[in-house]
Amino acid sequence: MKFLKEFIEKQEHHFEKGGKLEKFFPLYEMTATFMFTSGTVTKSASHVRDAMDLKRMMIMVVYALIPAVLMALFNTGYQANVALQQLGLSTVESWQGNVIEWLGIGFDKASLLSNVILGSLYFFPIYIVTIAVGGFWEVVFATVRKHEINEGFLVTSLLFPLICPPDIPYWQVALGISFGVVIGKEVFGGVGMNILNPALTGRAFLFFAYPAQISGDKVWTAIDGFSQATPLAQYADTAMNVTFSWWDSFIGLIPGSMGETSTLACIIGAVVLIATGVGSWRIMLSVLLGMIGTSLLFNLIGSSTNPMFGVTPVWHLVLGGFAFGTVFMATDPVSAAYTTGGKWLYGLLIGILVVLVRVVNPAFPEGMMLAILFANVFAPILDRIFINANIKRRLARNVG
Repeated sequence: MKFLKEFIEKQEHHFEKGGKLEKFFPLYEMTATFMFTSGTVTKSASHVRDAMDLKRMMIMVVYALIPAVLMALFNTGYQANVALQQLGLSTVESWQGNVIEWLGIGFDKASLLSNVILGSLYFFPIYIVTIAVGGFWEVVFATVRKHEINEGFLVTSLLFPLICPPDIPYWQVALGISFGVVIGKEVFGGVGMNILNPALTGRAFLFFAYPAQISGDKVWTAIDGFSQATPLAQYADTAMNVTFSWWDSFIGLIPGSMGETSTLACIIGAVVLIATGVGSWRIMLSVLLGMIGTSLLFNLIGSSTNPMFGVTPVWHLVLGGFAFGTVFMATDPVSAAYTTGGKWLYGLLIGILVVLVRVVNPAFPEGMMLAILFANVFAPILDRIFINANIKRRLARNVG
């Protein structure tokens, strides 16, 4: 590793100002700082002393996402094996099926190895496309603006595949992450300037641009022709019985976007984010309180025609992308509120809106994505309310 570090450092002069590769300095800087700690340090006392910088913050989010990724690998393969068993098929007519047969693993829902390998064959290609296409746009904009390539894309590139269905076409992955990075972030000025979560922006674009291919009952299991509604969709359909238990929904053994199904994995991630100070516990708690209060109100009102009125808070917690959105999307430090009071109102707004969308509009049972994006838009306004209030208090104190 010492040899590699010395080799990289020797190439730096080519990328510095005046060098023949000056335009590609952001790419060099990204590679060097990703592999090794920066050698640039302060020579005198600094104003802020903190072990947490942007790189460490982003890496900590990646660590917190590991349980969700592992569950995505297992459950994607598990749901595919369950579908094969129900259809009476012995293999998958795709390149993934050919790989499984070549490895001699077989298709068995009771086999941990079979589930994880099969799930990996669906998840990692989507992740690779996301990294390649999204990384391309990051390099392009960083090169043009002569900025460094920020580590924030590491998180976006992992979040986006986790909120996608397993059988999404790769060209849609490329289109979605392109929209999320370019329109959701770069047009605002890049990292720290965007008002919307880039991963959610890309997912929302795909949902409204290709609703027939990105939603419905056939997209949640990685087997062509197999149709199975998510528990949330089953609740919304008056003619359909819920076939999944609360415990299965909590663990994550249900159809859905690959990384959103396991509430347990999200809770583990929440503990990591809160313990390290990366994620705001105020936002997470206020989202939960908003959801509980609104769902209890609808439970009290009741409805003879809309079964969503009867969904209790404990079920809202484990259905759809509520837990994943609460822990990893709503707490995005750039697009979320940053004042203490703003965080509470921001979280409450998300918790209230997600239940309103799920219950009042049963034709669109999943409301977490829209709730967070809507709250992203209002986050600066919420912060401004508390900033202005603080300014008035200080002025009054100085006058007195």
